[in-house]
Amino acid sequence: MGRTIATLGGLGSVLGLLCCFTGFLPVALTSIGATGLISLLYRDSLLYRDSVLLPFVAVSLVALLMGLWMMHRKH
Repeated sequence: MGRTIATLGGLGSVLGLLCCFTGFLPVALTSIGATGLISLLYRDSLLYRDSVLLPFVAVSLVALLMGLWMMHRKH
């Protein structure tokens, strides 16, 4: 259980930080052929707001630390 939480927390924090500080999301959507979603993302601009991304990164980091703590406590 701890390994799963740590993995999901790590992936979530890396994805959130990449989307927050770089233009990763449009590049990723273009590479999979979903360029139509880019116009929706920029029109609503909800995913690129710091009021959404920074709490997401914070929750992901807490999940990562909690998962690592659970793995350490088990051994």
